Amino acid sequence: MNHYRLSTNSIHCYNKLMPHSLQTIAEFTASRLIGDPGIEIARLASFAHAQAGDLVFVESEAHLSAALASQASAVIAGEFAASAAERKPLLIARQPRLAFASAAALLHPPQSYAPGIHPTAVVDPSAKLAGSVRVDAYAVIAANAVVGERSHIAAGSYIGEAVVIGGDCHIYPRVVIYAGTTLGRQVTVHAGAILGSDGFGFVRDETYGRYVKFPQIGELVIGDCVEIGANCTIDRGALDKTVIGPGTKLDNLVHVGHNVVVGSNIVIAAQTGISGSVEIGDGAVVGGQVGIGDHAIVDPGVILGSGSGVLSHKKVHGKGIVFWGRPARPLREYLRELAVLARLAKRGEA
Repeated sequence: MNHYRLSTNSIHCYNKLMPHSLQTIAEFTASRLIGDPGIEIARLASFAHAQAGDLVFVESEAHLSAALASQASAVIAGEFAASAAERKPLLIARQPRLAFASAAALLHPPQSYAPGIHPTAVVDPSAKLAGSVRVDAYAVIAANAVVGERSHIAAGSYIGEAVVIGGDCHIYPRVVIYAGTTLGRQVTVHAGAILGSDGFGFVRDETYGRYVKFPQIGELVIGDCVEIGANCTIDRGALDKTVIGPGTKLDNLVHVGHNVVVGSNIVIAAQTGISGSVEIGDGAVVGGQVGIGDHAIVDPGVILGSGSGVLSHKKVHGKGIVFWGRPARPLREYLRELAVLARLAKRGEA
């Protein structure tokens, strides 16, 4: 692969505008168009700050009037808007927020890069990089690493020995990926994340009162279409694997311990800590600042509210049930307990 020269012609601004007709957006988002199909849409916006050429969305009838009164050129809305008296071009979608997010792929495409290796990057001769890969300044790619087609390794990142990165991945600046880590396709890793570091595993020597490190020689496997937020840390397995399933999204500052198995299409919000050997089932939702003790099991579809805590070895059951509190219990039970405590407090004050 040839070294590249920095050129503004080969790099697009992250928020480069790509205007499209309303008809094109309707087809792309599988929405029903009411109004002039030829109107040009250039940007996405909130209806509070929208201008001509903008597209906005509204999810409930309660906010429809405000959206229609905005300066936006068109509105994405649910079926409730189809009979609105005030006429403005509409895209009727079953899930307006989802359609709005889909429209972003047309109107605000992500940054694109010309392939090549920056002269200051260090790439071991045994590493295998597809011809369409881009490696930025001061990145390091170690021996026997593999990087797939159209993937981008940004400035100052370190890709360890025998790491495998699939096609169409985006590794932001100063990411560190340890040896023994595999990333699927279309994985995004934001700045400062550390993948595959040693887990926190120690054995206490009862004779001398000291701690001896337990082997941390397993792997980390990350599935397709995963997004990992800035400054996340995900440990390798101790003897086996840590797994992040396809489609899962991690917010910034999430920690995942060793031997954890996170299923597919899970969202985990910021500052959550997941201890070793936890299992989280497909489709679960984990709020911010949640703590999950070791060997706990969170069933598929469970919703853990922000700040809640799951005890070690606890099993949390119930698809679609919201759990809250420390320890986490069903939201109704949690609210009843708060009400009882409030009544007792009032009696104590009397």
